[in-house]
Amino acid sequence: MDAIGNTHKLAAVLAADMVGYSRLMGEDERGTLARLKTHRIELIDPAIEKNNGRVIKTTGDGMLVEFATVVDAVQAAVEIQRRMAKRNSDVPANRRIEFRIGINLGDIIFDDGDIFGDGVNIAARLETQSDAGGICVSRSVRDQLSNKLDVDFEDMGALDLKNIGRPIQAFRVLINSSKTSPTTIVPDQEAEKPVIVVLPLLNMSGDPEQEFFTDGLTEDILTELSRFRDLIVISRTSSFAYKGKKVSVQTVAQELGARYALEGSVRKAGNRVRITVQLIDAVADKHIWAEKYDRDYEDIFAIQDEVTSAIVATLPSRMEAATQERAQRKRPENLAAYECLLTGKRLHHRSSRESNVQALAMLERAITLDPNYAHAHAWRACVLGQGWAQGWYEDGDAAIEEIKAELERARALDDDDSDVHRVSAAANLIQNEFDKSIYHQNRAVTLNPNDDLIVVQMGEILSWTGQPDEGIKWIKKAMRLNPYFPQRFWNHLGRAQFIGHHYEESLNSFRQLSEPDFTHHAFMAANYAYLGDKVAAKGYAEEVLRLNPEFTISSYMETQHYKHDSDADHHREALKKAGLPD
Repeated sequence: MDAIGNTHKLAAVLAADMVGYSRLMGEDERGTLARLKTHRIELIDPAIEKNNGRVIKTTGDGMLVEFATVVDAVQAAVEIQRRMAKRNSDVPANRRIEFRIGINLGDIIFDDGDIFGDGVNIAARLETQSDAGGICVSRSVRDQLSNKLDVDFEDMGALDLKNIGRPIQAFRVLINSSKTSPTTIVPDQEAEKPVIVVLPLLNMSGDPEQEFFTDGLTEDILTELSRFRDLIVISRTSSFAYKGKKVSVQTVAQELGARYALEGSVRKAGNRVRITVQLIDAVADKHIWAEKYDRDYEDIFAIQDEVTSAIVATLPSRMEAATQERAQRKRPENLAAYECLLTGKRLHHRSSRESNVQALAMLERAITLDPNYAHAHAWRACVLGQGWAQGWYEDGDAAIEEIKAELERARALDDDDSDVHRVSAAANLIQNEFDKSIYHQNRAVTLNPNDDLIVVQMGEILSWTGQPDEGIKWIKKAMRLNPYFPQRFWNHLGRAQFIGHHYEESLNSFRQLSEPDFTHHAFMAANYAYLGDKVAAKGYAEEVLRLNPEFTISSYMETQHYKHDSDADHHREALKKAGLPD
C-alpha cells in the first residue's frame, strides 16, 4: 500500500470492445442492446466467471477484466470468441455483434474500485490492433502461456501503440487452430431429445417458512416443463432426492442421465424476493443461460406463477440453441432425429425458397430415423404450409393434401402434443377454416400455455378473426414470456395493430424488423395512407413494387386470411389509398 492508499499488483488484464457499436446502435438501438445483453448473460459473463476473472469496468461497448493468470485470461477470451463465431454463423454480416480483445500482463494500480497503470493501457491499445472476432496479446502473455493452451500464435512484430512510449511485441491468437489430438476431445453424448434435471431451488432467506415457496416453485417448473413433448424431464422424486446434499451439478446430471441441469436460489429480504436461476450443460460443463427475477413480496402465488412462466418459456429455446450449436459441427448424415428436427426448424425460419427445400429434407430424414416422431410430422406439415403460402410449389392442391395427411398422422401418433395442434391451427387458417383453426389453437394453449409460439399464434388468430385488440395482448404476452423471441413477432404485432386501426403503433412495430420484405412495406404504406401522409405512403408503395414488380392488390389479398369482409375491405382500401395497383 503506498502513501495515498493505492494498491499495486501484477495481473493479466483483458480489454474488450464491440466492433461497429455506434453504427449498430444508430440502426437499431433497442435490438442491439437486447442482443448485447443476451450475449453478456449467456456467454461472456459465465466465461469470465468460470475462468476466475473479475469485471472491473464496463462501458456501453466494452469492458475491462482482471485475471490472476494469463492462462485464465486467454482461455476466457478464446471461449468467448469461438462461441461468438458460432452464434454469428447464421447472422448477416452487417448485423453481427463481434468483439475485439487485447490481453496484457503487467503492473496495475487499484484505486477506488478502478484499475490504472501501464498494464491496463497496453491491454487497451492491443485491443485496437485485434481483428473483429480476434485476440491480440503482448509478448509477456505469450511467454507466460508456453504450451498450456491448445492455440497457436502469429507474430505481429513490434507495434507502436498510441501513448505507449516503447514498441510492444504483439501476437495474434489463432483461435481456430488446435494442437490437441482429436482423440483427446470428449465426444458429445448421443443426441436424443434433451434430458433436463431441475434441482431443488435453494432457500437462501434463512427463514424455514419460505421452504414451501421454494419447493413449490421448483415443482411448478417441473410440471410446466413436462408439457414440452421434445423434452425429457427427470421426475420430482429423483431430483428431490438430492435436496440438502452437497453434490456437484455434474455428478447429479451424470447419475440421472441428464445433459442439462437447472439450479438456482430464492432469497427474501424485507418486502422483496430475488429468484436466481441458471441453465447448465453438465456434459460440456458450461453455462447456457442465467437470469434474475426481482419482485415485490405481495402475492406469493402470483410471483410463483409469473416466474414459473418466464423460466419455462425461455428454457426450451435455450436448450434448442445449445443443441443446434453442437449439431452444426456434425455432418448431416450423422445427425439424430431430434437434431434433424432442430436443423429443419432453423432452416424454416430463414423463410427462403432454398431453405424451405433444405428444411423438408432434414425433416424427412428425421421421420426416416423415427417414423413415429409426431413432432417431426407436424413440423414437416408446417414447412409444407410455408411453401404453399409463398407459392413455391407447382401443384398447390397436392401440397395441401400432403399437409393434411402429415397432420392426421401426427395427431394419430400423439394427440397431446401441443405443437401438433399449433401447426394444425395454422394449416386450417391458411385454408380459411376458421372454426377448425380456433379449435386446434385452443387445444394447443390448454396443453402448453407457456410455449411462446403457441401464445403468439393465439394473438394472430384472434386478429384474423376480428378481435385484434385481444390479439395484441396475446402477442405482447408472448414477447414477455420469451425475451429472446424471434423478430417475426414484431410482424405479428404490427399486423394486429393495423387491423385494430392503431396505425402509429403498427408503424413502430414494423420498424423493428431488420430485413423487411415487400409485405412489410405494404403494411407501412397502408398505415401511412390512413394517417394521411401521402408522401410516405407513396414511398413505401414504390418499395413494394421494386421488391415485387408483379404485385397487385387482388393477388396480395388472396394471401390474407380475414374472417370478416369489413377487415379485408379496410386493408384493401388502405393499399388503394397508397397508390398500389389493383
